[in-house]
Formats: sequence, C-alpha cells, structure tokens
Amino acid sequence: MRLILSLMLLGVALSALSAERASKARVSANGAFSVRLVETAPGQCRVEMLQESGLVWQFAGCIGSVNDLYFASNDGERLWVLVPLVEKGKRSTVEKQGKRKVRVPAWANTTVAALYGRTGEKLKEMRLPELMSARQWGEVRQMQGHFKWLEGTLGIPGTGPRLTDDEKVEFEPVGSKTQRLSF
Repeated sequence: MRLILSLMLLGVALSALSAERASKARVSANGAFSVRLVETAPGQCRVEMLQESGLVWQFAGCIGSVNDLYFASNDGERLWVLVPLVEKGKRSTVEKQGKRKVRVPAWANTTVAALYGRTGEKLKEMRLPELMSARQWGEVRQMQGHFKWLEGTLGIPGTGPRLTDDEKVEFEPVGSKTQRLSF
C-alpha cells in the first residue's frame, strides 16, 4: 500500500515538474497584442505574440526567463525584454562617458534590456552604462551571482516598468532618471 502511494505521489510530482511555465502576458499600448514567453521544459522556450483571436506568431528560443518583463509593440512585430534580476557579467570594459573614460565592471557589462523582432533576431540591446551614470551604480542591489537594478520590481520601491500611450517602454533604474525605450 505504501509503495503504491509513494509511486502515485512521485507521478504527481514529476508531472508538476514537467508543466509549462509562462511569463506574465503584457498588452501593447493600443491593446491589440500581448506577448509572453512560455517555458515548456528547462532550456526549451517559445515566445508567443497573441491577439484576442489567438496566436499571431511565435518563435522557439529562450530570450529570457518567465520572470522577465516582455512588452509588445503596437503592430505586434517587435518586443522589448527587461531583465530585472541579471546574472553578473564576466568581462570588464572601458567606455567613454562624456569627456572621461569609465571602467565598466563586469557585473554592469551585462545586457539588461533587449529589443527583438518576430523571428527572434536581436535588434538592439542595452546595458547599465547606457541607462545610468557610473555615479549611480552604487544604488544597484548586489547579490552573490546576480544584481537588481529596476525600480518597482523584486522588492525595490518605486513605479514598475510600463508602456506609455505613445508606445514607449518607460522605467526607472535605481537612483536614476526615467528611461524610455522605443520600438
């Protein structure tokens, strides 16, 4: 009897582990489209662009995780992905900020936002030095292998990322001014 009960519980646990997980679907500024990432198994994902009538297009690929934030353009052709919990980078660089050169630490040299087209091609990517000055990097919440940088997410006070009526993704990096990304 115990063996049968154990096998039944194991079967329930395995089916729960294999269940699909999906990011929160976010609607475009005009309300015509929504986008989400679906993880069918670890390392196996698809991005879906949807309308009220159903699936418009999809592509296979993990361009983030179910915990990231996805934003659809008004025409349903592009999407921005914001990564609130970022895995630290491994390569430092030196960049020019204004009239001086700034050493960008490896953790800040990681993509925090990316624009994708409908076939999964990356059209643009943004890193912290492009969104906030080096003086503000001290506001970024450091963890062991990750960092948090986006107000209104993961317990950081502030207003969360949003779409504006004029089709811009608007957000505040910690300790910095409002940023707007165009599709």
